This record gives sequence, C-alpha cells and structure tokens, in this order.
Amino acid sequence: MSRLSTFLILLCVSVPSFMINLDANIVAVSLPSIAHSLGASFADVEWVISAYTLTFASFVLPGGTLGDRFGRKRILLIGLFLFTTASFVCGAAPNALAINLARAVQGLGAAFQLSAALAILSFEFRGPARAKAIAFWGTVIGVAMTLGPICGGFITQTIGWEWAFYVNIPIGVVLMIVTSIAVKDSRDPLTTRLDLLGLVLFSGALFSATFALITGNQHGWGSHGVVGAFVAAAILSVAFVIAETRQARPMVDLSYFRHPTYIGATIATLGSATVNATTLTYLPLYFQSALDGSPQSAGLMILPVALPMFIIPRIVSAYLSHRVSGRDLVSIGLLLSGVGLLSLGYGAARQSFEQMVPGLVLVGMGAGFMNGEIARVSMTVFSPERAGMAAGMGGTVRFAGIVLAFAALGAVLFAVIVRDLSGLAPDARSLAQQLMSGAHLDGLPSEATAIVAQGYSTIFTIVGVLILAATFAAWRLISEKDTAPVSALPAAAAVTAE
Repeated sequence: MSRLSTFLILLCVSVPSFMINLDANIVAVSLPSIAHSLGASFADVEWVISAYTLTFASFVLPGGTLGDRFGRKRILLIGLFLFTTASFVCGAAPNALAINLARAVQGLGAAFQLSAALAILSFEFRGPARAKAIAFWGTVIGVAMTLGPICGGFITQTIGWEWAFYVNIPIGVVLMIVTSIAVKDSRDPLTTRLDLLGLVLFSGALFSATFALITGNQHGWGSHGVVGAFVAAAILSVAFVIAETRQARPMVDLSYFRHPTYIGATIATLGSATVNATTLTYLPLYFQSALDGSPQSAGLMILPVALPMFIIPRIVSAYLSHRVSGRDLVSIGLLLSGVGLLSLGYGAARQSFEQMVPGLVLVGMGAGFMNGEIARVSMTVFSPERAGMAAGMGGTVRFAGIVLAFAALGAVLFAVIVRDLSGLAPDARSLAQQLMSGAHLDGLPSEATAIVAQGYSTIFTIVGVLILAATFAAWRLISEKDTAPVSALPAAAAVTAE
C-alpha cells in the first residue's frame, strides 16, 4: 500500500469521526441559542442531544453487521449521505419537533459512518500499523473536540446556530467523493443476514429507558407512563439477551463478555462516555447558565478540556503506547478524569472559572489517554473478520452510555435545582426549565444562579466518584498481558490480537 493510499484511507476512516465529534461539540455550545430561537423547553433541548445519540447507539451495531454483510465502503457512503442531508434539514428546521426528527436521522447516518470506518481501519491495518492508525484516529477526534467549542461559539454568536449544522455539508460531500475513489470494499463472508429481532429489542429497550429518564421529572417518577417505560426497558433488555444467545450470528456476541479484558474495556468505555456527556454537553450549559457567558465565551472556556484531548494522544502514540500496557493507559485516563471531575465540582459550586481550570485540564488529559486506547484494548479479543461487529459493539456501548448518562444526569440536575428553588419561587419547576435551557431572566435574585451552579456541581461530583470506581474495576479486569505494548507482543500474540 502506497503512502498516498494509506493517507487517503486514514482520512476516510478518521474524518467521519471528526465530523461526528465536531458536530456534537458545536451543537452542545449552541443549545441555549437553539432553545431560545425555537421556543424550546429544557426537555426539548435534551432531545436535540438524545434523539441523535439514541439512534446512534441503536444503529451503530446493526451498521457494523450491515457493513460485514453488504460491504463496509457502501455503508460508509450511505452514512455520509444520511448525515450530510440531515445536517441541512437540522439547520432549516422551523421548530423543536423538526430538528429532533432530523437529529434522529443524523444519528443514524453517524452510526453507519462510525461502525463502517472503524471496521475498515481494523481490516486494513494490522499489528503496529493498526496501533499507529488508531492513534491517528484518536488525534483527529482530539482536533474535532478542540475546534468544536470554538467553532460552535463563534458560529452561533456571529452567523447563527443554523450554521452549526450547515458546516457539515461541504465536508460530507468532499468525503463521499474521496471515499468512492480511495477505499476498497471489504466484508465478512460468514455474515448472511441482519439480526432484526436483536435490533428491535435493543432499540426498544434503549428508547424506553431514555424516555423515562428525560420525562420523569416533567410527569412525575411515579406516573404510569414513566413507570411503564422503565418496566418496558427491563423486559426488552432481558428479551434481547435471551434472543442473542439463540442466534447463530448475533448482533451482539455475548460470549465476548466472558473475557475479563473485554468486561474491563466495556466499563472503561461507559466511564469515558459518561465523562464526555458531562464535560462536553453540560459544561457549555453551565458556563452560559451559571457564569452568564455568551456562546463564544462558553466555547473558549471549554479549551482547557479540548486542548489536552488533542495533545495527549500524540504523546501516548509517540512515547507511551510501545512502552506501557493498554490497561495502564486506560486506567491512568480514568483516574485523571475522575479526579478532574471532583475538582470541577468544587470550582463549579463557587462559580469560579479560575478554580475550575485545573479540573478541566485533568479531565482533558484523561480523555486524551482514553481516546483510541479504549478501542485498541476492546479489539484485542476480536478476529479481523468480525471487525464490523467489534466496531459496532464498541460504538454501541459508548453511545448508549452517552445517551443514558446525559438523560440520567439531566434528571438529577433538574431534581436538585427544583428542590433548592422551591423556597425561592412559586413555580420552581417552570423556572428550573428556563434556567437550565440557558435563558437569561431579568429580576431574579442572585440565589437562583447560585442554585443552578450548585446543581451542576452536584452532577460533576457524582460522576467523579463513579469514574474513580470505574478506574479500579478496569484496572483489575483488563489483562496486562492481553494489552501489552505493541512492540512487546510476540509474533503469535500479535496475530491473535488482530
């Protein structure tokens, strides 16, 4: 493979992830402006994120299976088309319902993009070359996370939030052309059909749980609809596990969960997803709600998180990945993120950006250690032929974690703010909805903003404690031998790891 071919393939598998992460970070900064422009409530704003991540999490595994069955290049092109087209519809949306529906389609396209791109990467690159390719992929994600908040703030404040979506269109068109020319198709000949039953059961369980978490505060946790959604999620989850154990080629091969290394990697993936849901979605809302920042200033305030996400993967790739095991790198990333979130909770309660900076830097460093490295650790238990499923399972865990963490943290945040506002305002629920969506209200006592800040501090602290627990679990479960430095793997082990 020539250098040019290698570079073009790397672009085709990395830029889709760039688009996905850039879009997520741009939209996160733009949420208050979207809510104000469309007259949306906090629940509507939550669905701008959740409609996207819900379809993403539901279809990234089927996307991997479809890529294995019909060709990964074809699925990548379909994903790019859906994502690009839906981006236009999002920007032109006249109301909250329209943008949420378009975001769902955008999430479907993103799922196909990511699962196909990672499967192509895993199939095209082996051994040390795969480690370098994944490092490049992680660096590209870091660039997207760095540029996203800055671009989101600048775009929203200067030309309007609609362009946070329109910016995807030229990138998507160019990438479709390059992919058509540069990428060779690949597939798994043993994959013969899509696991439709697994898809329906998994998507239904995830949607039911998300719906319950987002609407629980609004309708009451004891309401028939919310309780019914939780019960449905539990029943569908059990049915999904049973169905997958009876499939010859299941969408999720549950046998991989017999590997302690994969269990540990899954815990680390959920931890990383929760960190991302917290810092890259709730931090911009905090900066605009509790610190009275503009979209542009909120984007700049994210930089202490975003910059390390760009720098650290390069350091890991150049100096650490061939010396330090994947287990240790992932554990270091989780530990830094957990400590950073506890520090963020302390600074957020005091409404002091300066006191939040050390925590922001630590969280960014932790994410930098984990980006790419978790994917490499997860894939050590898969054969190359099952690359589509490997990418799908990893993406599903990650984005199911994001959507559930985002919804659950939103429920906690709303409950804490309503509780503390109840003695300050007659309609605490309505006031909390407005404050959490980033609205700037005149005539409010200073205590209201302090209450909002304390609510965000609470969720940062909760997540910090959870991430520290995930650190211990991942370190104990992931095998140092399975995830040895690439240069330390003997030839036979390297082939197995592929």
